[in-house]
Amino acid sequence: MLRSRRLLLKLLPVLFTLAWTGGSASAANAAEIHLVAARGGQIENLTIDEAEQLYLGRKTTLSNGTPVKLVDLPAGTARDRLYLLLTGKNPIQTRAYWSRQVFTGRALPPREAESQQQARDWLATTPDAIGYLPADVTDSRLRILLRLP
Repeated sequence: MLRSRRLLLKLLPVLFTLAWTGGSASAANAAEIHLVAARGGQIENLTIDEAEQLYLGRKTTLSNGTPVKLVDLPAGTARDRLYLLLTGKNPIQTRAYWSRQVFTGRALPPREAESQQQARDWLATTPDAIGYLPADVTDSRLRILLRLP
């Protein structure tokens, strides 16, 4: 019950965005986002709560103690959707949040790739990295840890 309530609260901003735009989300906005890791790496699964904690800089390790390196896509639709779906923060809120984290010395943001292809290659070759990609960009070198609508 509590978990479904938390998921609903995270999805509310997305629903408001769709309602505001008249439900005319583009195909790029409708693409599923996959959180992924290298197929041959140690990271085998990820919960939505762990992903949120990692992408907010509140944790740097998984629940089993495995340290992870995060990969962020460049600013754009996929990145905006991930943060909105995962944390409920829009792009402005996300930038403000990370500015505060860095300024206070609490955390550093994920490493930013220059493109989806660069992120995919980093993720496929870095065993302790977690990142996200649109569903149509993932390949067989990657293990899907979590799917976001």
